[in-house]
Amino acid sequence: MIGIGDMTAPIAYSSSSALLLSSFQFISKTKTVLPQFHQSFSSTQKTHFLSHLSTTSSRFSLQNGRNFGTHFPSKVYASSSVGNSEYAEEPATSVKFLKSAYLPGCSSSLSLLGTGYREKVFAIIGVKVYAAGLYVNPSLLNELSPWKGKSKPEVEQDLALFQSIYQSPLEKSLQIALVRDVDGKTFWDALDEAVSPRVKAPTDVDKLALSTFRNIFQALSLKKGTLILLTWLEPSQMLVSVSLNGIPTKVDATIESLNVTKALFDVFLGESPVSPTLKSSVANGLAITLKN
Repeated sequence: MIGIGDMTAPIAYSSSSALLLSSFQFISKTKTVLPQFHQSFSSTQKTHFLSHLSTTSSRFSLQNGRNFGTHFPSKVYASSSVGNSEYAEEPATSVKFLKSAYLPGCSSSLSLLGTGYREKVFAIIGVKVYAAGLYVNPSLLNELSPWKGKSKPEVEQDLALFQSIYQSPLEKSLQIALVRDVDGKTFWDALDEAVSPRVKAPTDVDKLALSTFRNIFQALSLKKGTLILLTWLEPSQMLVSVSLNGIPTKVDATIESLNVTKALFDVFLGESPVSPTLKSSVANGLAITLKN
């Protein structure tokens, strides 16, 4: 399956000349504001400082004309701003996920439980397609007391636990971050390939839900960095949000079919998930949380 979400994009200066210019401007400002500090640097130290900047960061970005931060182009961020303590990194793809986030359609902030990645094999070579993170309403964890004290392997193998998460009326959301370009039709075809076998004898409601889902992606060109949210408000209602630049800020479609929303949950967290690393990480997060 190839895979499967608007904040304003930063204005990025990726050339080495812009980087050095920003560095010189920084030193110039410190000379004005902190003369004693600036004078304490020798010419050699300043040269070393600029060299260090140019080798450890590849670009600076300006946001709202006020702040700048370091970005690394080999990584995909699940937001347009970066803060070390606020993010968890999916190690295989280097995608960073907010540890807590307000997502479209949700009544409160959701907390990250775990992350993973989806890999497709082409000619015996594994190709990573996207990273994914599962968020839940923190209050949902109070409903999982029967599993308190369970180990990570016990949690991971317990389908009843994951069904309890799905059946809860509290919000949960899957955030998917593409780590390569893919056209919308290919994405939908791969998703449908995983979902349709899980929807036995689809009703008219199910067919309408699948058609709605398909229409979201058919005409889209999904670039690396595209973020997609699948947010379950309740078992029979799921919101879909897509953003080509940062975390989505609006809902693009509502899926109202118990069979389809359940199938989608099962695709990622059921008995044979398309991303075993995601389910394993979520199980670990649950075991740690329920241990306390």
